[in-house]
Amino acid sequence: QVQLVESGGGLVQPGGSLRLSCAASGRTISSLAMGWFRQAPGKGREFIAGFIKTPRSGDTTNYSDSVKGRFTISRDNAKNTVYLQMNDLKPEDTAVYYCAASLSYGVVRGHTADYWGQGTQVTVSS
Repeated sequence: QVQLVESGGGLVQPGGSLRLSCAASGRTISSLAMGWFRQAPGKGREFIAGFIKTPRSGDTTNYSDSVKGRFTISRDNAKNTVYLQMNDLKPEDTAVYYCAASLSYGVVRGHTADYWGQGTQVTVSS
């Protein structure tokens, strides 16, 4: 069984930065399609960033247009942890951020995720 535990959320001013972490256990992150989602109040869960799992090893990534150029997904295989570096944060980035993983090839999507973390709150406000 795979467990995902997010950390690093909090309150930040507009223009600030945060780094979220997702520590995985039960399976190596290199064998999973890992990604980040968020859910703002009153809205559906939105994919924002993920690694593309292929039969060949690699670090190809995919981002939503809403965060491209501001957020960066990365991973440390030795720590079995995925990160989301968030820069130039805006009030509209306020949401609960979730880490997710899929056993399938490709990018993890909401309907294909096999595992979810519990979420971490990010609030962007002055």
